[in-house]
Amino acid sequence: MSSQTYSISDLARELDITTRAIRFYEEQGLLAPERRGQERIYSPRDKVSLKLILRGKRIGFSLAECRELIELYDPSSGNQKQLHSMLAKIAERRDQLEQQLLDIEQMKLELDTAEERCIQALEQTIENQKNAVQ
Repeated sequence: MSSQTYSISDLARELDITTRAIRFYEEQGLLAPERRGQERIYSPRDKVSLKLILRGKRIGFSLAECRELIELYDPSSGNQKQLHSMLAKIAERRDQLEQQLLDIEQMKLELDTAEERCIQALEQTIENQKNAVQ
């Protein structure tokens, strides 16, 4: 692994996120940079972890799920455990999204039914008012 290090501003610029977001992930225990006085020194492993957090966030993983994946990071084994875990989490997330799509379709049907009933009730009210005037 390279001995390159990064400052918080280097990572923020490179990954297009705020330094505040990086500090938040550090506070959550997802990153553990070295300290030189007040300066944070991030390793290539921290950079990989941060990329994983950002990717996980984009696909709907919780911070706890991201933490699990980060803890499985082991380049010496080709990251097999991490990759298998990620595949399982992806399948689980896909199932959740499929269920949400079904739920949304059901809710749309219920909205259509409620809308139709409201329209019918209004039409009936208008018809009753016309008949009362005559």
